Amino acid sequence: MSLHGLPWLVALAISAPLAVVFTVSEPGSAQSGPVQAFVGATVIDGTGAAPIRNAVIVVRNGVIAALGPADDVDVPEGAARIDSAGKTIVPGLINAHGHVGSADGLDTSPQVNTDTNVARQLALYARYGVTTVVSLGDDREAGFRARAASSNAAIDRARLYVAGPVVTATTPDEARKAVEAAAALKPDWIKIRVDDNLGATRKTTPEVYRTVIEQAHARGLRVAAHIFYLADAKALLRAGVDFLAHSVRDRDVDRELIDLMKARGVCLSPTLMREVSTFVYESRPAFFDDPFFTRDADPEVVAALDDPGRQAKVAASRSAQAYKKALEVARRNVKALHDAGVSLAFGTDTGPPARFQGYFEQLELEELVKAGLTPAEALSSATGDAARCMGLADRLGTLQRGRHADFIVLTRNPLEDVRHTRTIESVWVGGNRVPESLSPGPRVP
Repeated sequence: MSLHGLPWLVALAISAPLAVVFTVSEPGSAQSGPVQAFVGATVIDGTGAAPIRNAVIVVRNGVIAALGPADDVDVPEGAARIDSAGKTIVPGLINAHGHVGSADGLDTSPQVNTDTNVARQLALYARYGVTTVVSLGDDREAGFRARAASSNAAIDRARLYVAGPVVTATTPDEARKAVEAAAALKPDWIKIRVDDNLGATRKTTPEVYRTVIEQAHARGLRVAAHIFYLADAKALLRAGVDFLAHSVRDRDVDRELIDLMKARGVCLSPTLMREVSTFVYESRPAFFDDPFFTRDADPEVVAALDDPGRQAKVAASRSAQAYKKALEVARRNVKALHDAGVSLAFGTDTGPPARFQGYFEQLELEELVKAGLTPAEALSSATGDAARCMGLADRLGTLQRGRHADFIVLTRNPLEDVRHTRTIESVWVGGNRVPESLSPGPRVP
């Protein structure tokens, strides 16, 4: 990323083996085609089950064909054998709220919104173990083309699902037309924002968002809503919204909200790192010295964020300091909702400037643990739970028979310390190893 657009940076402001063997037995499930066997690892499958020790994962044509303890799974003759002894394998992370290509506050000029840039961002996500991104808004042609490419057998970057343009109508009639236009693109979601940005903008009215929800549902599309306030979250749930794309941040959640969410199985994406991004650059973040971060971060962007004058402006920003307080509320609410049985779909709102794709997802796992989740619960929110919340559980999120072979090989066990998800040895998408370095081209934030 060039420095064009950087003025926005200040303003943005468990132990027994699971004795179950999964095998593919469908007719024609191909005894030909590429076959791999990952042998010897401890497998955390994303379902919440106990880890499988000394496991074998057989991958055929990019799909998990068998998984279980080594004593129960035969390695097919001729399979490429990948020795994973001493390693831990977990499902690839699913970011249920990211942005790819043209995102909030990002320069939307043609050179930003290109196939090359979108592909590079998806490669960056994958480098950090994020193998699927649901891009919630402002997706354009390049994003839709990248979504289509997600089914390519040779994929070696993050898979993409898209919401198309955010619906920003101001009247019910505009809302009907906007949903019709968005639906014609065949998105996976419809996205709306119901927030006044701490009083700085007008909020979408109930008449408008009710119309959006009705029109979207009539076309078989689900609606995700950006929210901040508890009252708006409740009103949206009563109107039939399908997904809350941020935490409630103005006050503690209550029983009424919990009951509304559980009644229809609505999930919430915490996006705690979104709040962190608004104030963390008031001084030099510790992660600026982390090699896991600096290996792919644009040094020009890092230098601009590390400028003392810029940091002083962030420190003096009322909105930045308000969002810092909101983070504490969000953390309490994440814990309260989780304890009450509401499903959390891991997400970060990465993509806009200074919200570093891939690396911030790793920090989000740590934030969830700071909020009170165990490492196992945080990992589940980013794998099986996220897949289920986003309607992807039939193909992604868990390591089970018939699911895509999207997973991370780690040198240390994240159930012992969630930060061990950063000990990445390799990342695999559809059985293809993600390249160990980004290809040449324009750097991205």
